[in-house]
Amino acid sequence: MTFRSRTLVTAAAALAFALGTAGCSSSSNDPDAALDVLTSFYPLQFVAEQVGGPAVSVSNLTPPGGEPHSLELSPATLRTVGQADVVVYQSGFQAAVDQAVADGAPKAVLDAARFAELDADAEHDDEGESESHDGHDHGSLDPHFWLDPTLLAGLATEVGETFAAADPDDAAGYRERAAELVATLTDLDESFTTGLASCDSRTFVTTHEAFGYLAHRYDLEQVGISGLDPETEPSPARLREVSKVISEAGVSTVFSESAATAKVAEVLADDLGISTAVLDPLESRTDAQLAADDDYLVAMTANLTALKEALGCA
Repeated sequence: MTFRSRTLVTAAAALAFALGTAGCSSSSNDPDAALDVLTSFYPLQFVAEQVGGPAVSVSNLTPPGGEPHSLELSPATLRTVGQADVVVYQSGFQAAVDQAVADGAPKAVLDAARFAELDADAEHDDEGESESHDGHDHGSLDPHFWLDPTLLAGLATEVGETFAAADPDDAAGYRERAAELVATLTDLDESFTTGLASCDSRTFVTTHEAFGYLAHRYDLEQVGISGLDPETEPSPARLREVSKVISEAGVSTVFSESAATAKVAEVLADDLGISTAVLDPLESRTDAQLAADDDYLVAMTANLTALKEALGCA
C-alpha cells in the first residue's frame, strides 16, 4: 500500500483552500457574514455550509485531498481556531484539532462525537483497530458516522441549534435550513434502504474499513483489509483471511477509497480474478470533485450505485 504523507496545513494552503471552495458551495469568505465558522474535515464542512447558508463563512482545516486522520496544523492555522465564532469538529479523530480547540478556546464549539453515536461495535473486523500510527489512534471507536445519512441528519439539527445560539438574529433561518438538510438526508437514506433491499450478496470488501455505520444501517457485512486506519499495511495473514472470505462469499469486487489508493485492491483482485471499484469514505474532497462541484450527496449517490452493482442488487 502506498503510504500517504502527513498533511501540513500552512497559512497559505488554508487561504488557497478558502478561495478554491468559495465558488463551489453556498459558503463564502464574506467579511459581512454573521458567523465565521471553522470545520475540521469535509462532512462537517458540508453540514455547516448547508445549514449556515449565506449567513456564515465556512473554512475547513483539512484541504482538498488531504488525509484527515493525520492532519497537522501550522502555528498560523492554530491561531484561526481561537478566532472562529463557531468550531465544528469531532473529538478523538484528529489529535491536532483536539489540542487546537483546547488551547484556542473558540467562542462556541460543537463536538460531533457527542451527537453521532460513535460505535465500538459497528460492522468491522478487529484487525488493526486499536493500533496507533503516526500519533493518531482511534482506539476501538469507528469515527466514520457520516456514512450513515441518518446520523449526519442528527448532526445537522445540532448545528442549526448551535448557529442559532451564536447568531439569534437569524435563528429561524438556521433552523429552517437544518430541517431542509434533514429532509434531504432522509431521502438519501430511503434511496439506500430501497436500493440495497434485494441483493445477491450482502458482503463487501474494502481496503479502508470506514463503512461500518453504513453496513450496520443497511444490513450489509463489511470486510476490511486494512482496518480503520487507511495507512495500516495489511499483513500477509490478513490478506489470506480476506481472500478466503471473497471466495466463500462469492464477492465480485474489492473496493478502495480512490483510484489513487487502489494498489492493494488491484493486487488482491487480480490474484482472485475479480473487479475493483471506488467506495468513497468522504473524509475530504478530491480536486476532481471540487472541479465538478460534487458534494456529499453526489458522492454518496455514487457509493450507492457502486454497492448495488457489486452486490447484484435488483
